[in-house]
Amino acid sequence: MDWIKKIFKGSGQKNSEGYYHGDYAEDPQFYAPSGTGEHENEEIDRAIALSLLEESQKERNIINDESQLEEDEQLARAIQESLRFEPPPQYDNANTFLPIPIHFPMGDRICAGCNTEIGHGRFLNCLNAFWHPECFHCHACNFPISDYEFSVSGNYRFHKSCYKERYHPKCDVCSHFIPTNPAGLIEYRAHPFWIQKYCPSHEHDGTPRCCSCERMEPQDTGYVALDDGRKLCLECLDSAVMDTKECQPLYLDIQEFYEGLNMKVEQQVPLLLVERQALNEARVGEKNGHYHMPETRGLCLSEEQTVSTILRRPSFGTGNRAMDMITEPYKLTRRCEVTAILILYGLPRLLTGSILAHEMMHAWMRLQGFQTLSQDVEEGICQVLAHMWIATQLDSSSSSDVAPTSSSGSSRIRKGKRPEFERKLGEFFKHQIESDTSPVYGDGFRAGNQAVYKYGLRRTLEHIRMTGRFPY
Repeated sequence: MDWIKKIFKGSGQKNSEGYYHGDYAEDPQFYAPSGTGEHENEEIDRAIALSLLEESQKERNIINDESQLEEDEQLARAIQESLRFEPPPQYDNANTFLPIPIHFPMGDRICAGCNTEIGHGRFLNCLNAFWHPECFHCHACNFPISDYEFSVSGNYRFHKSCYKERYHPKCDVCSHFIPTNPAGLIEYRAHPFWIQKYCPSHEHDGTPRCCSCERMEPQDTGYVALDDGRKLCLECLDSAVMDTKECQPLYLDIQEFYEGLNMKVEQQVPLLLVERQALNEARVGEKNGHYHMPETRGLCLSEEQTVSTILRRPSFGTGNRAMDMITEPYKLTRRCEVTAILILYGLPRLLTGSILAHEMMHAWMRLQGFQTLSQDVEEGICQVLAHMWIATQLDSSSSSDVAPTSSSGSSRIRKGKRPEFERKLGEFFKHQIESDTSPVYGDGFRAGNQAVYKYGLRRTLEHIRMTGRFPY
């Protein structure tokens, strides 16, 4: 523009309309063009055109510079965000990731959720794919995941809270999430048979267990409280044997089982159902015998004494407590080597039957004149008979043979399959015998069972009679 300024300098002094008159040579400060006035007008027009073109070019350069600056700033911010990426933390054995939002276009991108082109706008770049924000949703609740962190299980994405609700184990007693230990790991206890999971604290906070199946009492389900302090779950209560009269059909079933093994008990041995206190008192008055700890649930008596037996089953009132149970004293007289068999009341039919089969074996050996045996041999062979009886009951139920009614009615036998829980309960009682860790009952059973399997029951019993030991 400097050259056009030279041309316009002084024009205001000569003529306001831009026309030049007189001799410019008189003023040594001005350049006098050598052409005519018309030529001067052409030069001025050309100068104006060139000036306007230069101004326009500068404006375009300024606009382009500003646009480039804005893109550079966005790129710098994206790079800065990527540099802030931290290793994804872990949560409950699932991968937890940090979704990275991208705010500027990076070419054609296909959404992994809807398989359409993302184009311009916001999208997520995570799990080695690109997503519309609304397509990146939780597999559990189906709402978009907009949290800073999320969890992954397999090919599925979850909010952290949804993942915890679905996969974090809950306590079967208090229904709360099982807490983590100081190392950050989920630690819980579980019953070896029932797989009931519960918080470790419930082993020490007084949470009761069912006296039959050993499951802990859930806080939202009330167990039945028996008069002697035991608690019984509602499933075990359904087939529980509650008084002496109710147990007699089961007693006949056990006698028939022994007759089928050519081991008939000739003498009429009284069978009585008793409370825990009466059973413990009778145990004190008995000279011989070994008792399963921590609780004795059956006795084969040889001494004369008076026992309190249950004459009528209790009813259950407010708070699931047993009430109105009637007992009466029963005087035992010694007519043979066995005066009575006592069984703890309130146990399911299959458990009551297995205890009765065990005590019947004690009675049979005493009546057959077996010498005094070591505890592991005598208790072991009695456990073998209890195990055999449970096995026959489970086999008969699987073949749709007879099965008992619940204790809510009489103890008659009905046709049909055994209820599923009762069958499971029978498997549990078998498992208890097989997995008993005590040297007397557990090791004794395993030695006796192996001998019976190898030599048969009859030959095993003959060997025990002669040697007092199991055959090997």
